[in-house]
Amino acid sequence: MSAATPRPDEGVISWNVNTACNYRCTYCTQRFKDDRGRWSRDTPRFLAAFARLPGRWEIKLSGGEPFVHPTLDEIAAGLVALGHRVSIVTNLSASRERLGAFVRAAAGHLGVFSCSLHLEYVDDVGAFCDKARWVADELVRAADPALPPPHLCVTSVATRAILAALPGLQRRFSDAGLAHKVQPEKQDGEVIDYTPAEAELLVQLGGHNRTGVIANDFRGRPCWAGSRYFVLDDLGQAFRCYPARRSRLEPLGDFLSPAFALREEPLPCRYQSCTCTVPIARGMMPREVA
Repeated sequence: MSAATPRPDEGVISWNVNTACNYRCTYCTQRFKDDRGRWSRDTPRFLAAFARLPGRWEIKLSGGEPFVHPTLDEIAAGLVALGHRVSIVTNLSASRERLGAFVRAAAGHLGVFSCSLHLEYVDDVGAFCDKARWVADELVRAADPALPPPHLCVTSVATRAILAALPGLQRRFSDAGLAHKVQPEKQDGEVIDYTPAEAELLVQLGGHNRTGVIANDFRGRPCWAGSRYFVLDDLGQAFRCYPARRSRLEPLGDFLSPAFALREEPLPCRYQSCTCTVPIARGMMPREVA
């Protein structure tokens, strides 16, 4: 087994602040949820739990669609007041006024601003690109020079309906100075059965979030997930990672409880299919098997 990477100075939490969304994409992994209207209702209690974490963390806010959460700006400002950084995953449907208010609430402590392009709902890609470029410029203006610089990217789910358009979309965003990443379509938690030609195209476009492959198999690699990374839902339940939550394995317990505790050391990955690239992108596991 490969040696573990060094303990990351900054931890990362993927917090699904709600299940509510103003879109209903046909390929959405959450479309079969029984309740698509939930949101994290006790913001002060969540912030108190974040205050108990040691050191600085990057809190990745997602949903659902986080911009329909009624206390999103309060959450961002509260996390920043605790010394944490804030990232977000959004479909970018919110108004520029609403987006700008969030950037100001994060007060220069923004990490990654990920914009999901859903062509089932976006008729004007040019307008989407212009809005994303505007947000990127706002992030630069608000940046704190003492922190890692903010980064905006655009992502697209590689459904078969848009496969042929993806190379052109990637060039279009690149010309606008915006990073564009593709993500494979998943059904029932597994990557769909792409043909060899389709798979080759996705690899040419960078693979899943530019990891170079479509389906990541990290089994056996020592990973800091569960210690320096975990997934949190809108009810306060924590799991080691997204595959763990999907399989209902390796629960970490109730984040809102004062008794909540994380593991101290990295443990081997248990999952054949890793649908989240945060640990590998943040250096929380070795990129190659020794």
